[in-house]
Amino acid sequence: MKFVIGTIALSALLMAGTGSDAKAWTRTGSVTTQRGTYTRTASGSCSGGTCSRSASVTGPNGHTVSRTGSISRTGPDRYAYSRTTTGPNGGSVTRSGWYRRW
Repeated sequence: MKFVIGTIALSALLMAGTGSDAKAWTRTGSVTTQRGTYTRTASGSCSGGTCSRSASVTGPNGHTVSRTGSISRTGPDRYAYSRTTTGPNGGSVTRSGWYRRW
C-alpha cells in the first residue's frame, strides 16, 4: 500500500497554519480486505511556517511502511519540502525539493 503526500495538501496545511500555531491532529483507521486487516495511523501539525506529517500502515503480516514529511514556506509563494518513506525491512527513500505556487 502506498501513501501519497501531495505538496498541494501540505501547502494547504501550511497556509492554514501561517500566522499562528495550528492545532495538531491525529487520524487512525483500518480496512479489512481478503488479505487481512491493514491499520493506518497519521498525525500532523503546523508551527512557525512549517507543517509536518507522519503516517504509517501496518499490514496483516505485521510489516509496517511509514512516511514522514514536512513543508516550509521559504518566500513569497515559494515552498521547500522533504519526505522520507521507510519500508518494512528498514530501507528508506528521501525526496526533497521546492516549488513555486503560481
